[in-house]
Amino acid sequence: MQDKLMLMIPGPTPVPEAALLALAKHPIGHRTSEFSNILAEVTENLKWLHQTQSDVMLLTTSGTGAVEAGMINFLSPGDRILVGCNGKFGERWAEVGEAYSLNVERITAEWGQPLDPQAFAEKLEADKEKQIKAVVVTHSETSTGVLNDLETINRHVKNHGEALIIVDAVTSLGAVNVPMDAWGLDVVGSGSQKGYMIPPGLGIVAVSPKAWEAYKTAKLPRYYLDLGKYRKATAKNTTPFTPPVNMIFALHATLRMMKQEGLDGIFTRHQRLMQATRAGIKGLNLPLFVSDDCGSPAITAVAPAGIAADQVRAIMKKHFDIALAGGQDHLSNKIFRIGHLGFVSDRDILSAISALEVVMHELGYENFTPGAGVAAAARVFAQS
Repeated sequence: MQDKLMLMIPGPTPVPEAALLALAKHPIGHRTSEFSNILAEVTENLKWLHQTQSDVMLLTTSGTGAVEAGMINFLSPGDRILVGCNGKFGERWAEVGEAYSLNVERITAEWGQPLDPQAFAEKLEADKEKQIKAVVVTHSETSTGVLNDLETINRHVKNHGEALIIVDAVTSLGAVNVPMDAWGLDVVGSGSQKGYMIPPGLGIVAVSPKAWEAYKTAKLPRYYLDLGKYRKATAKNTTPFTPPVNMIFALHATLRMMKQEGLDGIFTRHQRLMQATRAGIKGLNLPLFVSDDCGSPAITAVAPAGIAADQVRAIMKKHFDIALAGGQDHLSNKIFRIGHLGFVSDRDILSAISALEVVMHELGYENFTPGAGVAAAARVFAQS
């Protein structure tokens, strides 16, 4: 059926009607008082979501642009940084660091496994001369569905005293608790097409006072991504460059929705969606790629042994118009990923699990009791 696509990928995520209607509005001038009033409310609500009193700024970029900005504004060529790499996006930040001539040291874990906080502790404790200037961590690794232990890693960074912690929160912000001020996080980057529930196009960067001190002496080249420009403009409820006006209209709408749901409501809903999805997959006797103790409330990855993952995705799309995400790099065709963040409800999970059961049966996989997947997911919803 035309226009019936159901996005169950970790970004872009479904967009609520209020945001779609906001996107359809006639644009207004971005140097008007009307736009400034909207931007002021958006900025205040972004601070609420980040749980911070620090600066939160909007960039016209993807999440990658947000995290890149979060790295280059506070570092200088040759600076030593630690980068956690246990998936596609951790590797990306290491590559960004190398592109800017930083001295990158990777702390690695196998894809599908969480980063070991003790590995960071050992490197940081051994750095008696305080040469490590930053630690870059992907909180929710989108490529695998692992939620890394940001709180513990950050505690080791704080014990170091000198290093900044720079966080890729692209699929955790708006799905998982990321209390910036309470934890003392220095830089938090995210993207609009995830928990914010609007299309791709906006990057969001939050910056602590400690990071701003580092900004004063940082020497990496920057212009469009110079966060100092954004800080000055945001303080005046404006932007340094032309923004995507209607995307900010949409963000204005979804942030209001999020405030109405409340932080506890948002985090509890995503936890419930994750638990139901994982229960449904187990009910179908399909192997989960990530263990329960480090699964992300944003994404669940499935490794269908003996069945090509891309076949599952293709039939889901063809027969049910449900989009699942594939594996990346060496995991291509080995896993598929179910996104359950943003504007996703209990009904969406039940629909996806029931459709997946039909698809698996069509592919000749019958190692489950009919209806067991939906029943398992429904039990989670009934108990929460």
